[in-house]
Amino acid sequence: MSALRRFWLTFPFAALLLGAFAARAASNSADVAHLHVQLVFPNQNLKIGTTANAGLYFKLEPGWHVYWKNAGDSGEPPRIQWTLPAGIAASDFKFPPPQRLPLGPLMDFGYENEVLFPFTVQASSAAKSGPAVLHSKVNWLVCRDVCIPGNAELDQKVNVIAGTPAVNAVSPGDQQLWERLVNRLPQPLPAGDDAVFQPTSNGFRLAVTTGRRETQAEFFPEDEGILDNPAPQAVTPTAKGLILDLKKDASLTAAPAQLKGVLELAGGKNYEIDAMRAAIAVPPPSGGASFGVAGMEKADEAAPPAAPAFAVGRLLSTVLFAFLGGILLNLMPCVFPVLFLKGLALVQSGAEERHKLRMHGLVYTAGILVSFWALVALLLGLRAAGATLGWGFQFQSPVFLALMAALLFFLGLSLAGQFEIGLTLTSTGGSLAAKQGYAGSFFTGVLAVIVATPCTAPFMGAAIGYALAASAAITFAVFTALALGLAAPYVALTLQPAWTRLLPRPGAWMDILKQAVSVPIFATVIWLAWVLAQAYGATLVAALLGIFLLLAIAGWFLGRAQGRRWATIAAAFLLVAAVAACIAAPRELAVAPAMLSSENSAPRIGAVHSAVWQPWSADEVQRDLAAGQPVFVDFTAAWCLSCQANEHVALDQPEVMRALGERDVALFKADWTREDPAITEALAELGRSGVPVYALYAPGQTTPTLLPQVLTPGIVMDAIAKLPSASPSK
Repeated sequence: MSALRRFWLTFPFAALLLGAFAARAASNSADVAHLHVQLVFPNQNLKIGTTANAGLYFKLEPGWHVYWKNAGDSGEPPRIQWTLPAGIAASDFKFPPPQRLPLGPLMDFGYENEVLFPFTVQASSAAKSGPAVLHSKVNWLVCRDVCIPGNAELDQKVNVIAGTPAVNAVSPGDQQLWERLVNRLPQPLPAGDDAVFQPTSNGFRLAVTTGRRETQAEFFPEDEGILDNPAPQAVTPTAKGLILDLKKDASLTAAPAQLKGVLELAGGKNYEIDAMRAAIAVPPPSGGASFGVAGMEKADEAAPPAAPAFAVGRLLSTVLFAFLGGILLNLMPCVFPVLFLKGLALVQSGAEERHKLRMHGLVYTAGILVSFWALVALLLGLRAAGATLGWGFQFQSPVFLALMAALLFFLGLSLAGQFEIGLTLTSTGGSLAAKQGYAGSFFTGVLAVIVATPCTAPFMGAAIGYALAASAAITFAVFTALALGLAAPYVALTLQPAWTRLLPRPGAWMDILKQAVSVPIFATVIWLAWVLAQAYGATLVAALLGIFLLLAIAGWFLGRAQGRRWATIAAAFLLVAAVAACIAAPRELAVAPAMLSSENSAPRIGAVHSAVWQPWSADEVQRDLAAGQPVFVDFTAAWCLSCQANEHVALDQPEVMRALGERDVALFKADWTREDPAITEALAELGRSGVPVYALYAPGQTTPTLLPQVLTPGIVMDAIAKLPSASPSK
């Protein structure tokens, strides 16, 4: 078989895999989980210089809802992103008045059954006449008992015309939808009507003048964090309108300059209001004395709290803990494969001169330092842009997980003997494959940092949490100490060459050892695939197996025809296809978190007292504490091997579950496998930025007890025994 023919026989594998991730042809509607979404264009002619009406329509399954622009206590409104031809622009869509959607003690604002969000499309003089496609990407959150994020790419075909159209291109179905639903939009207050408000001791008093006595009203605030959404709104009719007493949100410290939102009156009348603060006090419904606003005014004038003072002792102790954490990080299971690689390289260099061994250690350290400094720069840059991140955040990205799994799988093929391309391919590619020199030591240090970040070794948690909340200089110092701790064991070995005498002389046995090293590499690949399955679904893992097939074919080319140009080209093509699939597959195939939680996540149940681990919620934690019940929170992630080990060795042991059940401890699992801003914020409040973290809350105490990051049954049971005795009511 000719070389060219062998190349083209492999082409269909790549073509089929890439085709599986290609963008699906979009239409103007889509039927997806629990809803139908559609672009509505009553008139599909778009005349240059004019504006046409359009809308985004949702038809929902019974019991499911999407959200208003202020979703209430939870949720997100639908969003649309356009890709439009030159000269054509689309406005933001308008929101009809929402419904109140109670959810336990919370209140959301949204829509059930169906809703139309109107907007306009305008063609300027720069638009080109003829057929055009308006492409949009729509995102939404649809909820009932669970919430499922969704998206669809919708295309609307229109005719852009310069003059009067010969044929009026009206879509009857779109026209009917538009006429039936567009009149639900709230209207501006009529001329002569007015709305003003004044702060009260616990909220706001809104006075609305409509020219007639109003007996029913409901106010939906446009801005979040202003009102206590579930609180009742007391209506007091007046001769020419009403007074509405509203309770403010508990976190609000300063009264707003205006109250914006939608006011719904009896008979289905809805008005947009923009109430300004009244110059004189709005009288209370009883006609008594006017209320005071001194407390709110003082809150407006309050100075921001001073930043904590810089403490040299705290910095030194934090740097020391970071250094110790870096040393212990070498013992974490995440780093084992890299230690195998570095140990093999050290055996191969055992006969080198002393200064060369020392140089290898210094170059390895440089690779770790540069990687940590790059990570610090990324964290500080994202922090400056407003992001809240934690240690190991990149393992929350399915693209990163797929790329790392593919990289290590390809490395494992090389170590197992399929082809020879050198250990340094793990970070630098073919340009470093020829040698096991200083470049190999440097990039092995880089790889050590990459695979170490899912684990937070003992002593590291507090140090990293302190560093990420401190100034850039302190963050830099702490991460530098962490990097030096990670590099210290290998550097110590290279600085004491006499220890290398304990190493056997190089020989044929090294090929066997090299192949054995592929075992922990492939084990790490299995772990990464498991993390993907846990966080994003089995379909994405199936795609990852297809990517592994591409890499295996590329390795076959390199092994059977190494050094030949056609083989290099074929392997390069397959490698590019694999990388492209690693990037595209997660976007297309990742399963929504809510679907995973309902299908794949069984609660961990204690054997004796039926103690059940519930999904973490800050509100649920506070509710249980207020009821006098102790709470234990396991901050964990599927990609954190230390977390999984602690759960198996300590938390899930029968005697531990028995002790938790006997003390009636509420158990919560805060799963950080996928990005969750609420968990990130909760970790930051505890002074941590990574997992594992174990917090034991006792009723009446303001701060929890933080357990060590390496658990034993005894540690957990001792902490439980120190809980205060239950109240008599319990």
